[in-house]
Amino acid sequence: MNGAGDCSRARFARAAKRGAVFVAGLVGLLGGACAQTLPTFAQTRASHPVSDFQLLDRRGEVLQTVRLDPKRRVLAWVPVEHMSPSLLRAMLLSEDQRFYEHSGVDWSAVASSAWANLWNTRTRGASTVTMQLAGLLDEDLARRGGRSFRQKLGQAWVASRLETQWTKAQILEAYLNRVPLRGELVGVPAAAQALFGKRASGLDARESAMLAAMLRGPNSPVETISARACGVLRAMRQSCDGLVDEVGAVLRRKVLTVADAPQWAPHFARLALQPGGPAAQRSTLDATWQRVAVQSLRRHLAELSGRQVEDGAVLVLDNASGEVRVWVGSSGSQLSESAQVDHVLARRQPGSTLKPFLYELAIERRLITAASLLDDSPAQIATAAGLYLPQNYDKQYRGWVSARASLGSSLNIPAVRLSLMLTPEAVFERLNALGLRLPETGGFYGPSLALGSADVTLLGLTNAYRALANGGRYADPALPGGQRAAGAKHASSRQVADPKASFIVGDVLADNNARALTFGLSSALALPFQASVKTGTSKDMRDNWCVGWTSRYTVGVWVGNSSGEAMQQVSGVSGAAPVWREVMLALHAGRLPESVDPPRGVVARQTRFDSAQEPPRREWFIAGTEQAVIQSAGTAVALSNPADGAIYALDPDIPPAAQRLRFTHEGRLERGATARWRLDGRVIGQGATLDWLPMPGRHELALLDNRGHVLQQVRFEVRGAGLRAPTRRGAPQAGAGASSPG
Repeated sequence: MNGAGDCSRARFARAAKRGAVFVAGLVGLLGGACAQTLPTFAQTRASHPVSDFQLLDRRGEVLQTVRLDPKRRVLAWVPVEHMSPSLLRAMLLSEDQRFYEHSGVDWSAVASSAWANLWNTRTRGASTVTMQLAGLLDEDLARRGGRSFRQKLGQAWVASRLETQWTKAQILEAYLNRVPLRGELVGVPAAAQALFGKRASGLDARESAMLAAMLRGPNSPVETISARACGVLRAMRQSCDGLVDEVGAVLRRKVLTVADAPQWAPHFARLALQPGGPAAQRSTLDATWQRVAVQSLRRHLAELSGRQVEDGAVLVLDNASGEVRVWVGSSGSQLSESAQVDHVLARRQPGSTLKPFLYELAIERRLITAASLLDDSPAQIATAAGLYLPQNYDKQYRGWVSARASLGSSLNIPAVRLSLMLTPEAVFERLNALGLRLPETGGFYGPSLALGSADVTLLGLTNAYRALANGGRYADPALPGGQRAAGAKHASSRQVADPKASFIVGDVLADNNARALTFGLSSALALPFQASVKTGTSKDMRDNWCVGWTSRYTVGVWVGNSSGEAMQQVSGVSGAAPVWREVMLALHAGRLPESVDPPRGVVARQTRFDSAQEPPRREWFIAGTEQAVIQSAGTAVALSNPADGAIYALDPDIPPAAQRLRFTHEGRLERGATARWRLDGRVIGQGATLDWLPMPGRHELALLDNRGHVLQQVRFEVRGAGLRAPTRRGAPQAGAGASSPG
């Protein structure tokens, strides 16, 4: 019987081989048109549709891998020589043992398969690797619920053409990179990373057998894949012990990130990578500096872990081109619960970092010079929402201080008074011209805008500082997909601020002595080279900033909490400044920044203060505003009560003669003079305080010096006591209480 069967099988095989000639001719007729469109190997590799894209730095170093296709997981093309030899052996044992012998179609396998199908025997089938690749390259030839006879013939035709135009190594390489595997995984590189956490080069025999078993049925159950893998292992003379459990554990795994892919710039990668572009895309970032910034931010926030702070961001812009050299959007998932938020683009209150633009505008308009004396004494400013009482960070007052010391030491009250001289609308317009894009109006923010009450982004603020570094000339940053490409001319470049005033403000911010009142002489802001820098802390210590520049780069750092929760005793100089310092030192490690030369129209003069409020110094002035001697303004004098616009109500439960309104002022007049009080045009007394019996009506109060000059003048109102209404004992009384902002 066996002899008869062998004879029948042999006769059938010979008939099948003779039929192959006819089949080949038919294939030629069906597939002749396909020869014109058959892609080359180079075209196939170049058009490889990856799901995970790589962000490169400007020199080509990999910084980040990001998945952009949520439907499939396809990694970058891997050459066949970089794949495990065990994988190649297992795959060919499973799919195409005569791969190196046939020319695309294995006619012996076709004959065997046909004979077995005649006797209803389940077999491996006759599709070669080359034929399967033909189906992967041409969707019309792909299997959809089983291949039709025409599809099989088409695959055979394309396979024969591939074998004449491609090498065996190229066919094998393309197949392994394009073949669908488990679930969303396409290609051996993606499957190796997702299922085993390895690159394709590191697969061992057991892992290779599992992947080979998935080729015929990618989504088969554990038992089926284990049985197929065991067959491959036995062909490789390997043991199958424990394979079922091992396969089950592998298939239960969720898709992982690429095992050894760098993760240094996730937020910038999402901004920069284009899905339709190449798998590896170059950016303007610098990998060395990006790593320094990430590590510095994480290390410093870890040191502040007990002070309720977890988030941060770092940005470095090239002054000349506007290109981004460093973009750190978050401190990372190990420190932050909001690691996906890009804090470079998030809006937060900038605190005192807006002050340099205020001083620049005041110097530009010749309202002050860097040597002008400004009033740092208590202030009460009436607004539509009530009294605004600005205070310095340390809640101390220093009397008259120079603009240089006031800006360098970040005093709040002089800045607010300066903003009132300029008007909040003018400050608002200048900030928007510098690209901060504030959403409200100057009147909405009022005098608090000088202290950073508006929300800005780290990108916008850092680029506005870059404008000061460039002599007041603004240009949009060079962002991927933005208004201008990296390296292009500054199409949006425009002169916003005066270059002379910008230089003077930059010189103030680089003056370590000017910072001494608040920061001392050895803070993190003092670098071994010239750098202009300003810190800022928002209300309740919710955000702190450090932004500054050299002649080459502008660096911005934000530290805080994405939730808006307040930090504990973390200011700009202790939170953001140490990171800013480390990044600046790294940027200039190989080459110190060049010194900045003053522009035309700026002159230097030796200046002294006649009352020795500050030591004599060499000061910069806009030509025509220079002064050799700064005249003393005396001790700052200001009304502390009543405030302008205040309303007082007499209490009907208190005898009128017992109700007094106390007029007070802060500071002393020059040469021991005594202040005098003039109410409604008549002098009613003198001294630092005066108690006045209030009379209903609107009043005008003026504080005079001994020569009768008005030092300050306010208006207020006193409202008379209402009649007591008959009420029960303990019921509230009409007109009870007094409204006094003092």
